[in-house]
Amino acid sequence: MPMIRIMVAMLACVLLLDAAWGQQAEDLDLITPDGQKEMLANPGTEPVGARQPDVTIVEYFDYNCPYCKTVVPTLQALLAQDSKVALIYKDWPVLGPVSTYAASSALAAGWQGKYLVAHDALISGPRLARIDQVDAILQKAGVNMDALKKDRISHAKEIAALLARNDAEAHALTLDGTPGLVVGLQLVPGVASLSFLKKLVANSRAGR
Repeated sequence: MPMIRIMVAMLACVLLLDAAWGQQAEDLDLITPDGQKEMLANPGTEPVGARQPDVTIVEYFDYNCPYCKTVVPTLQALLAQDSKVALIYKDWPVLGPVSTYAASSALAAGWQGKYLVAHDALISGPRLARIDQVDAILQKAGVNMDALKKDRISHAKEIAALLARNDAEAHALTLDGTPGLVVGLQLVPGVASLSFLKKLVANSRAGR
């Protein structure tokens, strides 16, 4: 895939972290502008936040990842405080069949305009151990389950292709697990504080 060829062409940048991160310099990888362009093209899910952003954050996540759940309020706070930032979710189920079922179901909900509803309900809920648990959470959130089941079947190839694309991107980024964040061109393999994310947003605006 062209994404893999482009995404592995990375550079290094040094960022000074705030007190919460020990005032240490840490190396972060940068993706290429072409890699970012391909990453953002037709991502398959609707963005959150600014409609015309000057900085876009991409998150690779798994609904059963506890660290992904931890970073939710941080990302929400950033979007609430910065009206020029957008966030795109990339479902990357790496923690087993139930995670895959949850991701497929959330993406299928997109055909009834409720991907974000499904995402928020699943990521803010408990650990998912059974597929009927996933269905119950989505139904409670207001997702039409009859339509969801039909869309999960009729759009199975599209959903599988999107999950495969996300997986290829994540591996091209050399992510070892979830969450993985890309702020502008800057790759953050793991959780980050609000102040750190703000620094990365500022870096992106400054062209660094």
